[in-house]
Amino acid sequence: MQKSECHGDTQLRTRVRGNDDQRTSSSPQRKPRTTVQRSKSSSSSSASSPDAAIKVHPRPSDKLNPKTINPFGEQSRAPSAFAAVYSKGGIPCRLIHGSVKHRLQWDSPPENLSFDPLLITLAEGLRETKHPYTFVSKEGFRELLLVRDAPEKAVPLLPRLSPVLKAALAHSDDEVFERGLNALVQLSVVVGPSLNDHLKHLLTSLFKRLRDKKFKEPITNALQKLEQHGGSGSLIIIKAKIPTYCSICC
Repeated sequence: MQKSECHGDTQLRTRVRGNDDQRTSSSPQRKPRTTVQRSKSSSSSSASSPDAAIKVHPRPSDKLNPKTINPFGEQSRAPSAFAAVYSKGGIPCRLIHGSVKHRLQWDSPPENLSFDPLLITLAEGLRETKHPYTFVSKEGFRELLLVRDAPEKAVPLLPRLSPVLKAALAHSDDEVFERGLNALVQLSVVVGPSLNDHLKHLLTSLFKRLRDKKFKEPITNALQKLEQHGGSGSLIIIKAKIPTYCSICC
């Protein structure tokens, strides 16, 4: 009797083990994860963690390492000469923001100010492309030339003003060019024929811009103003540089 029971238990265990082996063989076998899969899993889990949302700040030592500095980054660009002077209070006026338009408020009346080097500094600011430098330089240059003794103050500065205005007229930015063109006309109104000695250096950029249709009319108007205030001497210079120009006397 005992032998039959033992024999039955043995058969039962054999059948159970066989069923387990069948289930094991029928179930899909999991392949061991590769190193790349484990790295992707760890990176995805770290990205979803709250610590990943915390922005890592650069170490102080990174500022001393040239490899970590972006030479084209905004923070690495030194301010322009005009911006540096303006930030130090070197321009004796401040910008007043109005609801319709802005205006300048001078620390003292413009007629009491020396043009040297203020007028040249404002001319250098014509190449600026950011507010408030664009408005301060453009409006400051215009208002300074409106004072009663502007001709006597501006004529001696023409040898230094000419290359500065030339740089604005040769600038690739359209708005900078327009400010330079307006400043050239304003200066011509004040100094008259005295500008003729420097005019040929300023007309090269105007001739190049004439190829752009949108500048044809404003440049033509500017040339007519230069001829009007520069006299017959200016016409000879203009025709030599821009043969297609038609005189206002025609």
